[in-house]
Amino acid sequence: MQALCELNYAHVLRILPDCDTEDLRYQFSVGKGLSYEIRIIESARYTSTLSIRQTTQEMPAYLTPSMTVRLYHDARMAEVINSQNTGALQPSYSYPNIKMRQRNEKHMVNIFLAEWLQFCLPHASNVAFEA
Repeated sequence: MQALCELNYAHVLRILPDCDTEDLRYQFSVGKGLSYEIRIIESARYTSTLSIRQTTQEMPAYLTPSMTVRLYHDARMAEVINSQNTGALQPSYSYPNIKMRQRNEKHMVNIFLAEWLQFCLPHASNVAFEA
């Protein structure tokens, strides 16, 4: 999982080179009717926390992807710490569990982040930011 988090960090920096400034909001579209917002919600010396969500209007909120990602600048890693507003993710889960999470749920959402960043990279030049 460490290699995956390092890859995600490199991809985030390609999309948002100025990711250590708090209270910035980046918006971009990846096609007709498919738009996203990345907000820097916290920034410290060694970490930044991003909120990533799809802002497509035609889709119900519970179906739109959203996640909270922590960037560790000293380790050069990006890790999903919350996905779909379900709370903090544990490293692994026993199965079965009350919330029916997969044993490797944290790893799976980090793979989703990697795939999403790969999908967005060709559109990185379309990113607009607001302070």
